[in-house]
Amino acid sequence: MNTRNRVRTGALAVALALLAAACTSGGSGGGVQGTPGAAGLRDPYFPKLGNGGYDVRHYALTLSYDPASGRLDGRAEITATATQDLSAFNLDLAGLTVRDATVDGAPAAVNRAGDELTLRPREDIDKGAQFRAVVRYSGVPETITDSDGSKEGWLKTADGALALGEPTGSMAWFPGNHHPSDKAAYDITVTVPAGLTALSNGVRTAERKEADGRTTSVWHAAEPMASYLAMLAIGKYDMSTTTALGKTEAQGQTRTQGQPQPQAKVPVLTAADPEVAARTAALRARIPEILEWQAENFGPYPFAAAGAVVERDGDVGYALETQTRPVFPASSFVAGTLVHELAHQWYGDSVSPATWQDIWLNEGFATYADWLYQEDFEHVPVQKNFEKAYANADAWAYSPAEPPTSGDLFGTPVYERGAMVLHRIRQEAGDDTFYEILAGWPAKYRHATATTKDFIAYADSMTDADLSGVWDDWLYGDGKPALPATP
Repeated sequence: MNTRNRVRTGALAVALALLAAACTSGGSGGGVQGTPGAAGLRDPYFPKLGNGGYDVRHYALTLSYDPASGRLDGRAEITATATQDLSAFNLDLAGLTVRDATVDGAPAAVNRAGDELTLRPREDIDKGAQFRAVVRYSGVPETITDSDGSKEGWLKTADGALALGEPTGSMAWFPGNHHPSDKAAYDITVTVPAGLTALSNGVRTAERKEADGRTTSVWHAAEPMASYLAMLAIGKYDMSTTTALGKTEAQGQTRTQGQPQPQAKVPVLTAADPEVAARTAALRARIPEILEWQAENFGPYPFAAAGAVVERDGDVGYALETQTRPVFPASSFVAGTLVHELAHQWYGDSVSPATWQDIWLNEGFATYADWLYQEDFEHVPVQKNFEKAYANADAWAYSPAEPPTSGDLFGTPVYERGAMVLHRIRQEAGDDTFYEILAGWPAKYRHATATTKDFIAYADSMTDADLSGVWDDWLYGDGKPALPATP
């Protein structure tokens, strides 16, 4: 054996040894060596929002808030499944101070860079493995100002606080994978000073008085929820409870479907700031009847709870479809807006946008729901609202499927032109098919996410009509298309 061959043999042995070490080091259960999950999901409008490498299944948030100091103390327990071999992963968190973190009970290294919180577990996590991360944190949460000037995140009120998250504000009060494509179940436990109430999503499963006089409320949201739809309202409230739905002769029966589908009664909890409780009581009491009308048109209600929270105008400047319990300023708590936000429980909350570019699927459907309500209850034909929207120059500023910037996500084209797209489908496909689409779309993607391409494919599959002109001219077109010829 010559020297050259001996060198080659020795080098080969070293390489094999290094490869064996790499294959057996760091992984839980001896998997291949992991790599860090992506810091951001490359959303067209918020590329750093969300994180790669894992899929959250459940959030358990334990929170304590002191309105006097503005301090929030939190513990977030995040149960997730790795979608790759992970050596580290990121969570979105704005402000707040992280005290420590663990992964599967073992201390994890923590690093902060802006709104990115990186956790490096003691051992790599194998692809497909479920893991549990716990983050303890505290501080005074931030109010986030969006590019369109609206306020979200943590909004301090005169007697407490309001936490709202569309599109990025949830990172202001808990760490998570804050992109709508990663939906999860939630359990939220909140402790507040005596005399105050803490409201959140889903069903309240417990409420207790602590030894120091504070009150702890526990909320359970079993159905998957995008984090931007999580909400927290802390303050003094006048509350009422009732039930909705549960009418076996109506549920699941659209205008063209003949077979009813029974649905269990849904608890409806509404809350209003005492200053606006009296003047909003009558409309709050109508929520069950509105939900029942919507279920007849859109299919079975998708959640185990419903309701609304009405705040003073100075506490919040807009209504928001937070899951199961939308939030309103008192001046916006009118029938049309209530119908709009409740319709989002089907369109946006149950079927959520896969990216923020798909937001027109939320707002176009909810706007059209209001048009339908006006037609059924206020004697205003949908065609009249369609023509009014068509005449609005603001509706043609850009394509609803391709807003130019993040500041345009909630502009007139997304709402009104989005609704016009739906009406054009109705005109081309006919009423019977349209109502099948109206109920079939949230049924097909129930508790999931969907894209504009998904909707186009679904609508095309439901009709023999040629909808290419609707997509090309009304959804994606740059200019204002001509009205269809009157038959």
